[in-house]
Amino acid sequence: MSTEVMPDSDVRVHEDVRVDTSHGDHERFAHYVDKNEMMQSAVFGTPIRALCGKVWVPSRDPQKFPVCPECKEIYESLPPGDDNGAE
Repeated sequence: MSTEVMPDSDVRVHEDVRVDTSHGDHERFAHYVDKNEMMQSAVFGTPIRALCGKVWVPSRDPQKFPVCPECKEIYESLPPGDDNGAE
């Protein structure tokens, strides 16, 4: 059995570098959320919604996970806001 490379092939390879989050990959990332909603979720255990649309009750240290690429893209496209001197 042998493999041959065909010269002048019309085959083109497209590598999709986007992360597929449609099959539960959201669990592998830290997400961007409204800081007020995060506090409310921490106190009352209410679900919150990330910029990417994921809804969950946070229960793990987000610093142990990479940032959700979808959340990051949305966050970076937002205009600068006024935090009124808050962190």
